[in-house]
Amino acid sequence: MNTLPRELVAIAIFAFTYVLISGRRLKVLPLNRPAAALLGAVLMVSCGVLSPRQAYQSVDYDTLVLLLGMMLISAYLFLAGFFEWAADWILRHARTPRQLLLYLVICSGTLSAALVNDTVCLMLTPLVVSVMVRGRLPLAPYLLALAMSANLGSVATLVGNPQNMIIGHLSGISFVRFSAALLPVAVVGLAIQYAVLSFGFRKMLDAAVIHRPENPPQTMDRRLLRLTFGVLFLVFAGFISGLNLPWTALAGGALIMVLARRDTHEVLKLVDWHLLVFFAALFIVVEGLGGTGLPDQIYGRLRGMFGQTATTQAWNLAWFSALGSNIFSNVPFVLVAGKWIPNFVAPELMWKVMALATTLAGNLTILGSVANIIVVESARGHCELGFWDYAKFGIPVTLLTLIAGLAVLLLL
Repeated sequence: MNTLPRELVAIAIFAFTYVLISGRRLKVLPLNRPAAALLGAVLMVSCGVLSPRQAYQSVDYDTLVLLLGMMLISAYLFLAGFFEWAADWILRHARTPRQLLLYLVICSGTLSAALVNDTVCLMLTPLVVSVMVRGRLPLAPYLLALAMSANLGSVATLVGNPQNMIIGHLSGISFVRFSAALLPVAVVGLAIQYAVLSFGFRKMLDAAVIHRPENPPQTMDRRLLRLTFGVLFLVFAGFISGLNLPWTALAGGALIMVLARRDTHEVLKLVDWHLLVFFAALFIVVEGLGGTGLPDQIYGRLRGMFGQTATTQAWNLAWFSALGSNIFSNVPFVLVAGKWIPNFVAPELMWKVMALATTLAGNLTILGSVANIIVVESARGHCELGFWDYAKFGIPVTLLTLIAGLAVLLLL
């Protein structure tokens, strides 16, 4: 196969895979996102764009190991009853529906900074729905609060979301240095999000009354909870001290498995294997596209648009990343555009800008992040959130948090 057809085949496969990933399932080809990415990876190899060896080498195993380690820790928190206890505690201690909204924003944002945002949404959504139904409260503002704050809180650390994990691996930025720059961004973003939702749903929240549950909160497995939080503390201590992020997280997950004395089949069922397959396959698809030289050609044409100074490049990269992550999805965008970062004036700053923009832009629409889709789909049957129902709050939250967040990042 000569060079030109190989390039065209790679571009066609990438485009085909992207359409399947970004759109709804087609009646002709009813594949979900992981299956679509897997099909794209197989096509890249079977059509000769990549050899099997090149496909294996293109997978970023550090990202997959880090995801697996954090998912295992989250699974043990779930088995210990922590998430259900937290939801029940919030409902019992919130005096007003507006205060309940604030507690949910803080809880979701904090957990997503410590764990993976998609996993937090997966485990919290059923509990939030249950709490709101028991409390006879409107679901829409709280579901939006859960999804948006999970995205916003996850920007604070290198383990908050998958694209941050990839950026951490590609950039080599330390855990502490990354969080020192982006934790204030997350705090400002969560405050803005609460203000927008509180104002937008003011009539609904003012009219609502909390009906507190009569049943006592579910009992927790306190031994397992203490063990899991103890290991989580050790894992973050390892992150801060500069140990290898993926293997520190996986070591934490393995340590709990050894000490917890629980059926490990039960734990492994809670790991989102679909997400791991999705990212492994996506690495192969993006590598196939990268081999065509198309991403470098695109950057060559756009290079002048970013400007010459660090500040100008930061603002322009932020808007470009926000747009690109909504068109191509944040992880594929980071994998492709990440190759451009060394060409900028201040590469470390640009990595942080890309992390900020691709994460915060996830709040623009329902399709902006996997966390949003998880919340909306998990709540289906109790509350139907349409595209515009989400976007009319997502658009102002995204614009305001991007502007304020980037200003905070540049000031610091």
